[in-house]
Amino acid sequence: MRKECHPLLRGGRGDNKYKHGFSTAEMESLTSICEVVLPPLPMDALKIRKEDHDDDDSSNKSLQSFLDISASRYPIPHEVAEMITKRSLIETVILIRVVLWLLATRLGTLLLCGFLCLGENWPYINKFSNISLEKREKIMQKWLKHRFLTPIRLTFACIKVLCLFVFFSWVDENGDNPAWKAIGYEVPADEKMTNTSNTRPLEKGIIETMNESDSTLQQSLANKGLNVTLDSKSNILKVKCDALVVGSGCGGGVAAAVLSSAGHKVVVLEKGNYFTPQDYSSLEGPSMNQLYETGGILASVDSRVLVLAGSTVGGGSAVNWSACIKTPHKVLKEWSESHKLPFFSSQEYLSAMENVCERIGVTENCSQEGFQNQVLRKGCQNLGLKVDYVPRNSSGNHYCSCGYGCPKGEKQGTQDTWLADAVERDAVIITGCKAERFLLESNRSGNGRKKKCLGVTAKTLNSRITMKLQIEAKVTISAGGALLTPPLLISSGLKNKNIGKNLHLHPVLMTWGYFPESNDSEFKGKVYEGGIITSVHKVPSPDSNSDSRAIIETPLLGPASFAALCPWESGQDFKERMLNYPRTSHLITIIRDMACGQVTTEGRISYKLNEVDKENMKAGLKQALRILIAAGAVEVGTHRSDGQRLKCDGIGENEVQEFLDSVCPMEGALSPGEKWNIYSSAHQMGSCRMGVSEKEGAVDENGETWEAEGLFVCDASVLPSAVGVNPMITVQSTAYCISNRIVDYLRRD
Repeated sequence: MRKECHPLLRGGRGDNKYKHGFSTAEMESLTSICEVVLPPLPMDALKIRKEDHDDDDSSNKSLQSFLDISASRYPIPHEVAEMITKRSLIETVILIRVVLWLLATRLGTLLLCGFLCLGENWPYINKFSNISLEKREKIMQKWLKHRFLTPIRLTFACIKVLCLFVFFSWVDENGDNPAWKAIGYEVPADEKMTNTSNTRPLEKGIIETMNESDSTLQQSLANKGLNVTLDSKSNILKVKCDALVVGSGCGGGVAAAVLSSAGHKVVVLEKGNYFTPQDYSSLEGPSMNQLYETGGILASVDSRVLVLAGSTVGGGSAVNWSACIKTPHKVLKEWSESHKLPFFSSQEYLSAMENVCERIGVTENCSQEGFQNQVLRKGCQNLGLKVDYVPRNSSGNHYCSCGYGCPKGEKQGTQDTWLADAVERDAVIITGCKAERFLLESNRSGNGRKKKCLGVTAKTLNSRITMKLQIEAKVTISAGGALLTPPLLISSGLKNKNIGKNLHLHPVLMTWGYFPESNDSEFKGKVYEGGIITSVHKVPSPDSNSDSRAIIETPLLGPASFAALCPWESGQDFKERMLNYPRTSHLITIIRDMACGQVTTEGRISYKLNEVDKENMKAGLKQALRILIAAGAVEVGTHRSDGQRLKCDGIGENEVQEFLDSVCPMEGALSPGEKWNIYSSAHQMGSCRMGVSEKEGAVDENGETWEAEGLFVCDASVLPSAVGVNPMITVQSTAYCISNRIVDYLRRD
């Protein structure tokens, strides 16, 4: 851990008490399941090869400690319970607590566990916590494969995911975890910042509500040049500005910069906090908790998809994996012709992409690739497949995993670029402040829109501030992203049927290959070192209208994310997997999804792939496995629930093909069937899509909502469909064009 970092990113609970509300009986059952997920093992239990692990006393002690330790150890079960109540949907919480309650009784255990709970002594039926560890493991293995009572299976799967995430991300007050040394993981030490200045680039315009109170907030706002009045009767602080932007990510940051450069007084609302490079700790758990929506644990309603979305100043651009790929030509053609939006094939849009790339410092070269990208590149080369370098918004020498913020200060997110430009032109950014509802009134202008937007009501997330904010503006821009903009529009009274629909997620499944470390290995480094995405392979498509069936890239997987997503077959197998963590290379298969989901209520995402998506995903998974085998992996596999894998030593093409023929994307844990998958998503778009009419979209070609004058959307939700590549450049370029059109709107107003 960095010696100096922000207190919120440091870890440790301090004096905070647990508030999960689980009963003693429920905690007893939960603790027993946690012990099954990660049990204590004898030293001779693992199939450890000496050449794979150091033989010094220190390493042996850390290995022995890892084998001895269990996830049942305090405070892990309480942390899991806390995460269940804070991160899960209410129906999931109820389901888990009912199952835990049943397992705390003899009759309930008999119903759920069958004869395995029977003992030799009175009363003969044991509750779950009194069953031997060996039998409890068999019970969990049975439930994770159960074909029909899938809600019970989902309970065990959720606890498994959360237990492993908590265990491998938990840190004490010194930023240490008892398992990290044994599994070969080290948190990056203090990085020397490229920019040696310790200043906060947004200090001039930032108001951090976590440092404010009722007695100070009004004056702080006034000091930033805002017109502020207090309605004491209603306890509402009223603020006036020219343009209000809700959200500070790829869309909101660009909008703030463009509007402020045109001379408008801009206010940006951001519910996350502001961090600078010297604040980042690179600790997976605390960083995910502070920098990602729902702490990085956001699942679809059926738990099929785990969704990653940034929630900090800079939004996704502060934590994304730096890929800067321009909108593919065929996608622009489709949007322009099929969706009848010529804007996307215009010189205006093409110029916007160039302006965006220039402002965020996109470079094409990479002087040194990390372990996973070395594997991807070598495997493609050995197969004669094309592999491209991925442009990034950092220097070509950038060798840093920035998914928890860039401690070197080299990655050019919106907080370092567009928002810095906006603040230089007197924009104000209010952090820890969540928009609740847009202010709408009847519109008498006769332009066809029934309502007119006057601004927004918002609340701070600081309990010391009891007053609400009412921010009035000439134009209001929703830039909260594809997951948050639709619920905000709907809760404000907008009725357009496209709002919240057409949600695309770029669903992801992973494959992995194990490459033991040796002196003669051509792949240097470890899985958590180096740039996250520097190479990409496009799986060819037979369809002339598409660039590819899928793209194959490399992910950032800290030990907790690695553990949470890996299949669990047994406690012993899982500890063996974790000991291989540093040299297990993952490849992600991303598809341009044709199916779409919806998000009309905050936190409730519905999504399912169609048959075309499944076929494209299958093609990508097979190609990724071939790449790993060609690169020299000794073992490869998928994340299918049964632990699907293949040992590669001495096998021929027939065995490889037989294995690949068995690879297929499965449904989620809640769907019938013995095998299942957990999908991931880091790209969400399309949920307020642009359309030529209110029947076709939620906003027009200028980004203005069809129902409310002066209310614009400027984020990934306006994209007509999935992009098929990492969408940062597409989102910022679209936002750049919409923002300039808003400037024209204000000029006419």
